[in-house]
Amino acid sequence: MHTSTRVLFLGTANAGRSQMAEALLRSIDSEHFEAHSAGLDPVDIHPLTLQVLAEAGVSVEGLRPKNVTEYLGKVHFGYVITVCAWARQNCPPAFLTMGPRLPWTLDDPLKFRGSEQETLAAFQQVRDETEQLVRAWLAERS
Repeated sequence: MHTSTRVLFLGTANAGRSQMAEALLRSIDSEHFEAHSAGLDPVDIHPLTLQVLAEAGVSVEGLRPKNVTEYLGKVHFGYVITVCAWARQNCPPAFLTMGPRLPWTLDDPLKFRGSEQETLAAFQQVRDETEQLVRAWLAERS
């Protein structure tokens, strides 16, 4: 019987980068990995996060903001991947005993300030960088 490895993408707000990573991993390899995301201080998913994923043909079905406490003591993860320094520094100690913790550093598109078009481009760039990281990480595992 095949079981998939659970992966948690941990961010600050669970509104941008970690949601992108969850959706991208699910889209690229849901056969071997069960993707989840959470935030230390979650807020609603930014509409541009959903827009740039949909643009790339990535399903946003089931994405919702989740607090890391939803998983603490309830779910074991094979990998915990932090998407920013804040999440890395404030990762709950319970996750330290799980599988490898991997630090990814992605610019926060939610903090970008510019025109509508520039902001969209910032979200697209983070989506593309996240996809490259997910694919490189998967390649290391195969």
